[in-house]
Amino acid sequence: MSDVILSNTDLDLPQIHNLLNLGAIYLNGQRLQEDFSVSEGAYLRVHTKPRRFPKNDGKWSERIIFENQYFIIVNKISGLPVHASVDNIRENVQAYLEETLNQPVFLTHRLDVPTRGLIVYGKTAEFQTAFNKMLIARELKKIYRARVTNAPPMGFLTHFMEPSPRAPKKVDRVEQPGWQNCVLEVLSSTLLDDGSYEVKIHLHTGRTHQIRAQLGFENCPIIGDHAYGAEKIWEEERIELEACELEFTNPLTGESHHFKI
Repeated sequence: MSDVILSNTDLDLPQIHNLLNLGAIYLNGQRLQEDFSVSEGAYLRVHTKPRRFPKNDGKWSERIIFENQYFIIVNKISGLPVHASVDNIRENVQAYLEETLNQPVFLTHRLDVPTRGLIVYGKTAEFQTAFNKMLIARELKKIYRARVTNAPPMGFLTHFMEPSPRAPKKVDRVEQPGWQNCVLEVLSSTLLDDGSYEVKIHLHTGRTHQIRAQLGFENCPIIGDHAYGAEKIWEEERIELEACELEFTNPLTGESHHFKI
């Protein structure tokens, strides 16, 4: 495989080995982790410039808020994906947790790369399945804290999101065929000394980029969220959005849990 890539790209051997380590090379649709011989007619896909994220700083034990035999609650930092991406399986919260705990953990829900805060990982596939069913039934209460440029309307905000895989996401107040409803509730809004507002939000539906898109549409984008109308402030992927509170019932035991930062 390496000789094929060497003869068809400007990559050298150390670069190819690094791409293999990141999981950025595919053979016939399967991600490679080591060098393989390539037969004629095989399809080789190489992500030559994989997206990079902060390396493991070794502090993940400190970021575990709660742990039992079923799940882990982690305080995610900005700038990291919660799971592997198509061209990088190493630099993400899930991989760093598995390295720290020396055991597999299972993704249950997501936070955007620039968003920080509380996220749940299952410790068993059984919990993951049961928790995902609970998410579909909207039995998880999620509260977010955001700092925004302008004060949003208080109470419920309802928009509809275009069903597209592309970002930034497009929303509108008017429902269109096939568009998904997005509902959040602004619980409080406080004017800060710098002229921005700190708002507390109860997320009722969990669409990709939902809070960011809805607040951007209302002309009150999140500080640092240049994709949705705010000024770009930091070089790193960071916006002033934090998942600050989670409340749910363990679907396997019936025990109630409430976590807050």
